[in-house]
Amino acid sequence: MFHQISLPDGGDFLIDNSFVFEVGGKNKTNKQIKGLANSFLVKDDVEIGVLNNIPLWLFGLIY
Repeated sequence: MFHQISLPDGGDFLIDNSFVFEVGGKNKTNKQIKGLANSFLVKDDVEIGVLNNIPLWLFGLIY
């Protein structure tokens, strides 16, 4: 199964023209993805995700 990855106007990664991911540290805010549908913050140095915040370490489990 393959997915298309591109660079969006807001955020760091756009997956399948549907999901926007912004990657940063634990103090990263929603500023860059505010107002974007299906957008998520991927944060380093957090252990538990809340709402649209996903811990960076979880991406390692997906691979």
